[in-house]
Amino acid sequence: MAGSFTPFHRGGSGSPMVCLHGFVDTWRTWELVLPALEEWHDVFAPTLAGHAGGPPLGEEITETALIDAAERAMDEAGIETAHLVGCSLGGYIALRLAERGRAETVVALAPAGGWAEGDRSYRETLAFFTAMRDLLEAAVPHADAIMSTPEGRRRASEFATVNWEHLPADLLAHQLRGAAGCRAAVPLIEYAETHGWDFDPERIACPVRVVWGTADRLMPWPAAAARYRNEWLPLADWVLLDDVGHAPQMDVPVETAKLILGFTS
Repeated sequence: MAGSFTPFHRGGSGSPMVCLHGFVDTWRTWELVLPALEEWHDVFAPTLAGHAGGPPLGEEITETALIDAAERAMDEAGIETAHLVGCSLGGYIALRLAERGRAETVVALAPAGGWAEGDRSYRETLAFFTAMRDLLEAAVPHADAIMSTPEGRRRASEFATVNWEHLPADLLAHQLRGAAGCRAAVPLIEYAETHGWDFDPERIACPVRVVWGTADRLMPWPAAAARYRNEWLPLADWVLLDDVGHAPQMDVPVETAKLILGFTS
């Protein structure tokens, strides 16, 4: 299963929920929270366009390309509106979909694009992903061997989580292969380096919860949340998780599932 990439996962019953993963990830990032979410919701977790298992992104990268593709995925799944959950890039996309009236609620885990105007430190995150490309491609043939040891699993997960001992080796190997196989990584990085992040919170009519781990190494708290906190979503329901990293759904899955379900209910 670690080497297979599929366009989406769907399971459970109840009101629709759409889960959107982060940059260079796949839908399997939600694997540890799916059992709890699917007890209450019809969960649809697509792989983003241009990512391993997802549809093509297209030759031209535009501001709305990923958002348009995520909306098409909802349409094809027969979902008009849903509780939207997203991590990182997926959190940003969830909020942009909420602008279009596609959300009943939004739970955004460390959504991308929140650095203050003039803060160029976002380039450090982009540079990290650029630097990782060659390393990931070199590691792919050895993915299973790397994840067979505690040291390998810790190294593979250190930028996403603080707590890692519970993370399955096959999931981490899958994510490594998925990151290396993200076809749109380079053009998306290049686009982000030259274009800003657009967002119009006035168009969001649904409740929003923002969750951020204080030990996030990719989107450091509080700098990477500045515009969301101070300008865009100051009245959202803000939840800080101490000693939690960039991917709470993997880091503390039980607590994250409760935070999601407690809001959607």
